[in-house]
Amino acid sequence: MRKPYLLIIGAWLVHTVAWFLPVLKEGVTFPHGLLGWEAFRVAASAVWPYENIEFEARYYAVLATISAVTTPLFIFSSVWVVLRGTRALRHVSAWVATIAFIFNVHWYVLFGSDRKNLRIGYFLWWLSFLLVALGLFALSRQTTDNTLTPSAKSQVLD
Repeated sequence: MRKPYLLIIGAWLVHTVAWFLPVLKEGVTFPHGLLGWEAFRVAASAVWPYENIEFEARYYAVLATISAVTTPLFIFSSVWVVLRGTRALRHVSAWVATIAFIFNVHWYVLFGSDRKNLRIGYFLWWLSFLLVALGLFALSRQTTDNTLTPSAKSQVLD
């Protein structure tokens, strides 16, 4: 199996595992932490109401909603792009995943001194965007017969 596919499969595995691990120290349902699937529901609560969840400011609701959108985008788009996407679409998708990775750091930044409450589930979920981006960048450099494109070959040889 080629390196791009290993990175992408690793990203999917890490993303899946993150759904079942604590993301935040305090939990809505579980006393040992807010699990990944719960964190998704909380983040989406501005557009998909969730019991007892309200954002302090409108921009927090916007940031959380955009962050929540990155998850189904990751799940459905990356699978479709890997299975059916062209090299150009894979390249664009790699940039989208990179932007999602950069954007989703806002949780770490906005938590400020409370960032110590972030748990492994958050970091694995966040890392999965980087892994899929790296895999898609590498995959977009290959032709359909799994060889590097001429421009990628010249970069490797330089």
